[in-house]
Amino acid sequence: MFTRSRATPPSVERTEPSGSNPLETIKTLSRTVSTVGRDAAEVRGVLEDTKKAVQAQGETMTALAGELSQVQRAQAAITESTQQTRAAVDRSRAALARIDGEVGGIVQNLKEVEGAASQITKIALQTRLVAFNASVEAKRAGEAGRGFGVVADAVKDLAAQVESSAKAIMGTVTTLDSRIEAFSRELRSEGSAAQRSGIHASFADMEQDVGHIDESARASQATMQALAGRVESAATAVRRVMSDLDVAFACSDRFLSVSETLIEQIAHSGVEVEDSPFIRAAQEAAGEISSLLEQALASGRARVEQLFDSSYRPIAGSNPAQVLTSFVELADQLFPAVQERMLQLSDKVVFCIAVDRNGYVATHNRQYCQPQRAGDVVWNTANSRYRRIFNDRTGLASARNDKPFLLQTYRRDMGGGKFVILKEASAPIRVNGRHWGGLRLAFKF
Repeated sequence: MFTRSRATPPSVERTEPSGSNPLETIKTLSRTVSTVGRDAAEVRGVLEDTKKAVQAQGETMTALAGELSQVQRAQAAITESTQQTRAAVDRSRAALARIDGEVGGIVQNLKEVEGAASQITKIALQTRLVAFNASVEAKRAGEAGRGFGVVADAVKDLAAQVESSAKAIMGTVTTLDSRIEAFSRELRSEGSAAQRSGIHASFADMEQDVGHIDESARASQATMQALAGRVESAATAVRRVMSDLDVAFACSDRFLSVSETLIEQIAHSGVEVEDSPFIRAAQEAAGEISSLLEQALASGRARVEQLFDSSYRPIAGSNPAQVLTSFVELADQLFPAVQERMLQLSDKVVFCIAVDRNGYVATHNRQYCQPQRAGDVVWNTANSRYRRIFNDRTGLASARNDKPFLLQTYRRDMGGGKFVILKEASAPIRVNGRHWGGLRLAFKF
């Protein structure tokens, strides 16, 4: 899931104890603790990167599990549909069988009709013969049999018509019977595959195709179930790693806090150490910003609610996100004079900014106040750092610190996967006794 890189062992400076010079011992201790703090910040940063990577993998696993669930539901629907199709084919076969039975009844009825028509033909023939004989006898009777002869001729003609109609019925029944017999053969499924009708061959092909679909769906479903099991195992492993990382993260935080506390205590001791000039500069700059803001209130250039406005308004299209608030213009006018001067303190100084209690940077140093480039988040992260809220561990601690000073060590994100380990001295900014924020002065080791 992630590659564990080999960390470089902490480069703790080793110095022979100098019991005869306590000041040098304290300075040496300060440098050693500072190095430990740098390594702790590096470890914390690596843990943070690893945690982000594992979180991304966890989200990917969750998304994959959801997609697999959808695939399994689709496969279940396919299986259900194939079963329904098979049932429909069976019902169709049963319906054909019933139709075949009905057709057999029709054939039987037609045969009865044919028999009746044949009987009628015979009777009509006999009637014609009787009528013919009666007509002959009527002619022999002369004038007395004339009327009877007329009737006999009429009967003979009607018998001829009945015979003709009966023969027509027999012919039609024979034709219909042959057609129904052919249809009945199409409905029957007896015999070899070569002898089966087109209807039943189609049904057989359909059943075979449905069987193939069902087999494929079941095989795919089994594969998906196995894959889902593996994904769940991977997700469980990711959750376990996340839990372990949380523990390691907490330990690194405690480790870093201890080193920062030691550095602060050494600085409070009054011994001049490497960090002392930066601590004094941060306190001085914080005092200047406080005075400038109080003067702005006294002169009417600003109102209290304006200075303490935290209703941040997003700047559309910014990435990383930038926001505006009511004191932006005042900060642009007042802060640069102090912030830019602090950059001249040492070539180690990286930035000097005043932030409100939420870590909001209205105005950064000029080199970091470049307008954002659309779509270039890496460049923006490194060069457009103003109008942004930095509410990470270090940012909020500096913004809300109310002690005379705070000294922290952290890893700064420069964008594009580039980081730099910095120290930061911060001091509170108060406006007429009310905590407004903090002055952050970051410098290199």
